[in-house]
Parts: sequence; C-alpha cells; structure tokens
Amino acid sequence: MAQQEKTTQSMDIKLLWKVIKLASPFRILLIATILFSLVLAILGPLRPELIQRLIDQNILGSGSNTQLLVILIICTLMAESVLRYFFIYSSNKLGQSVVKELRTSVFKQVLSLNLSYFDKTPIGTTTTRTVNDIETINSIFTQGFIQLLADVLTLLIIIIWMFLKSWQLALISLAALPIMILSTYIFKESVKKAFQKVRTQVSLLNAFLQEHISGMRLVQIFGAENQEFNKFNDINDKHKKANVEAIWAYSIFFPVVEILLAVAIGLMVWLGAGLLIKNILTTTFGTPADVGLIIQFILLIGLLFRPIRFMAERFNTMQMGLVAARRVFSLLDRKDRISNEGAIKDVEISGKIEFKKLQFAYTTDDYVLKDISFQLPAGKSLAIVGHTGSGKSSIINLISRLYNWQDGDILLDDIPVKDYELIFYRQQISTVLQDVFLFSGSIYDNIRLLDTSITDEEIKKAAELIGANEFIEQLPQQYNYQVMERGATLSLGQRQLISFVRALVFNPKILILDEATSSVDTETEFILQKAINKLIQNRTSIIIAHRLATIHSADFVLMLESGTIVDFGSKSELLIKDGPFKTLYNNYST
Repeated sequence: MAQQEKTTQSMDIKLLWKVIKLASPFRILLIATILFSLVLAILGPLRPELIQRLIDQNILGSGSNTQLLVILIICTLMAESVLRYFFIYSSNKLGQSVVKELRTSVFKQVLSLNLSYFDKTPIGTTTTRTVNDIETINSIFTQGFIQLLADVLTLLIIIIWMFLKSWQLALISLAALPIMILSTYIFKESVKKAFQKVRTQVSLLNAFLQEHISGMRLVQIFGAENQEFNKFNDINDKHKKANVEAIWAYSIFFPVVEILLAVAIGLMVWLGAGLLIKNILTTTFGTPADVGLIIQFILLIGLLFRPIRFMAERFNTMQMGLVAARRVFSLLDRKDRISNEGAIKDVEISGKIEFKKLQFAYTTDDYVLKDISFQLPAGKSLAIVGHTGSGKSSIINLISRLYNWQDGDILLDDIPVKDYELIFYRQQISTVLQDVFLFSGSIYDNIRLLDTSITDEEIKKAAELIGANEFIEQLPQQYNYQVMERGATLSLGQRQLISFVRALVFNPKILILDEATSSVDTETEFILQKAINKLIQNRTSIIIAHRLATIHSADFVLMLESGTIVDFGSKSELLIKDGPFKTLYNNYST
C-alpha cells in the first residue's frame, strides 16, 4: 500500500512538472509571478515589526518618531496591496494563457483523430475534456502550485523571523502546529477523494446532457421523458453527494483551524506574558523584550496560520487540476489519428480510384472489409449495393480517410492515398451523406464552411444549377437565413439540397453520395435526382445505393456481401450473367 502511494506521488510530481512546462512559452510571466510571491513573503514580517516598535518606543515609551512609523506601516500595507494585485493578476493571466494554448492543442488533436475515437467516446466526455478539465488545469496556476509556493515561502520566512526574534516565543507559537499539520493532512485526503468523485460525476452529467438534448426528439416521440428524467435525477443526486462530501470536510476543517489559532494566541498571551513579567524572555537581536514583542508574535501567528489554513485547499485544488490534466494529456497522447505524412499536393488530379487487397476492421480481428480489390476509372460512376452491414459505408469512409485500414491499400491516380498531404487529398473529395449535418449559422456559412475563397456569387450560381435557389430565395433573409443547430428549421429535402450545393461549390474531383434520396418524398426525390445527375457529370462518383432505382445512371456496379465483393461490372453485364446482383435486382423488381 505504501509502495503504491509512493508510486502515485511520483507520477503526480511528473505530471505536475509536465503541466508546469506548459508555461514555458510564457516564462517571463511565470518568473515575474514567482518574484512577486517572494517579495510578498519577505514583506510579511515587516509590518508586525513596525507595529512592535510603534508600541514599545512611542506608545509605551517616549519615542518621537511616531509619525514616521505610522507612515512606514501605511506604505508597507500599500506596497503589499499593490504587489498582491500584480501577483494575482500575473498568476491568473499565466493560467489563462496556458489554458488558451492547451485548449487550442486539444481541439487540434480532436480534429485529427479518426472516427473510431468518436464512435467509442460520448460527445459530452470530449466536451468535458476540452472545456471543464482544461479550465480546472487553470486552477493549478491561479490557486495551485504558485500560490502554494508563495505560502511555503511565507511560512519559512515567518518561522525564521520568529526564532530570530525570540526562540521561547517561537516555540510557544508553534506548539499547536503539529495538530494543525495533522488536521490539514486529514482534510487534504478527505477532500481529494471527494473531488475525484465530483470530477467523475461532472463528466457523466455532461455526457448524459449532451446525448439526451441531441436526442430530445426521440425521447419525446417515445414518451420516455419520465424514464430519462429519473436517470438524470440519479446522476445529479450522485453529483450532489460528491459535493456534499467535500463541503462536510470544509465544515470540519475551518472551525478546527480557528480553534487552533485561538489556542496559539491564548498560549502566547498566557505563557509569553508570564515570561515577560519574570524577565526571562530573551531575544536573538539582543533588544529588550517588551509588550510590543508579544503583540508582534500575535500578529505573526495570524500570518502563520493564514497560509496553513489554505494550504490543504491549495493541495486539493492542485490535485483536481492534476486529475483533469491526466485526462487531457491522455487525450493529447492518443495515437489513433489519421497520419498526415504525405507530401504530394498541388498536383492535377484526374480521379482514378483503385482498391488493392484492402482489409479493414473497426475492432481488432473483426474485419468488415475483406480482400477488397477493384478499379474505378477517372470520371466514371460506381454504385455500391448490398444488404445492411455488408460494408458499403465503410468503403466510403476509407476513401475519405476517416479511418486507418489494417492491410492493403487505396490508390488515387495510381499513387497510394497516404502519400498525399491529408488536407489536399480531402479537398479532392465531396461527400453528401444521407443524414445531412448543418451548423448554426447562415446558409452562406453552411455552404462555404467558412472558406472565404468561395464567393457569394459562386454559391448562388451553384444553387441555381442544383435547383436549390428557389426555396432559398423564399426564406427570410434568403442566403443569410440563420439555420438552427442541425438544420432543425429546414425540411430534410431542403437540407439535402444545401448539401448538394456545398458539394458542388468545392468543385471536387471525386463525389461520394451516401444514398441522399432514401428518406424524402417522391417529388423531392425527383428534384434531388436531377441535382445528382448534374453533380456527377465529369466527376469520379461513388453512390451508395440502398434502393436500386438510384443506380440507373451508374457506369459500374459493385455488390458486397459480408464485407467481400461478390459481383462487379456494368449493370448490363451483371444482368446478363446469373450472379448475386441479378438475383438481388430481380427480387427488388418483383
């Protein structure tokens, strides 16, 4: 058990160092913050010393420099306030600077991951990593190790100062310290466990909310509001209990601190005054002990207990930050991304596609595509047919390089697609999915996807060619109409037409259509089919055909069964021979 705890602490130190290294681009700000904390720690005993002299020399004595001491005390107080301001400002600015860069790195990593990560990870979990967890890392800089460093420096300087002033009073002042340290340790461990539960419950809460708000239509259609509310209530209750555990620890710890502070001051007044009266109180500086010395030690006790009071909280804040950092770094360290090691770009693409003995599995050894080999000449169209689960969508996902395959290869113009620079390669492909996704924003933005090189005129021209301009111009604000999340205010057919316009304005060499007409009415299907015919002209096109009515214009047909090719050729050729496609076609026709 002790060995395990030692290993955990070692891992935490390494992780903390990894977090601190995130501040290396802002080292000037980091050094300035540490210097502010050092100066504040040095200034700590100065004000009590000045107050002692004011009491001994001017209030109880006959000194004449009262005004000067009062001015010095006020100046010291103002200097501490100004330095405290710059310390808090610089530490928070440092934290926010690190958070900004880290959040950018995390989102860049999320963009590079292949879809297998998103298949296995709830959206809310990724949102928590990118927003909540990174914001928690900010607390390491604003309330964690820098504040902890400042507290430790303050403690050391005050304790040293106490012993320099009077070793007897220093021992009296520190009499309650062992109990304080023990209480702080117990509090730290208790809150650490509670906060770990809190972070887990926050992640579960975010994941649940994200999933169910996105799927609210389904929840209401099936009348499952009560069941889902009960699930949410259970998660929310666990979140509350985790927070209550932390609150309970705080409610015990802070009263204990106040009691120990009162005990320390009481001992100082009782024993210190006794030593003073007996005239056996010695001071290292050789100055005579007087009432002001007792007052200074009472003030120093307050300064001593203040950082100790918050050190446990600082430890737990830092621990929460490290838990969040571990989760964020685990996301950053993931290797299941699409490799971008190709260098070929800015070349003319004709659009010839070839699969060579390709093997692919979403999970190890569970292959969904087995030994797939075929060629599609440039400018030709291919319809892929097969039953649900035969591997149709997997093929188009691999052409777009959304997943990594295990064996074999895919070639574009006789060059392995991994040799192309990834962004350049994907710019050659446009995909129209059956389930169209639209972002919140204008129709302009949803078509150009913030690519400023695509002009408004080009969008309108593409919309006229596809036949989408008619319904767009009837909308309020027309092309500036604000589409709600996922295009909820538009019909399915309208969303499909917008996705066709989007595909056209990017002028791809390869067009992929995942049966874009399967969920619309007959009239809309007719409009969409005309749009498809315009889109596939002079382009290499791959059409996932859930209905055989959509393959009439295809140059080639590929039929899949259980991840293997069972038929390939032109439609006329396949209907002549007695093969699996002819059987499927005859069954569909009847």
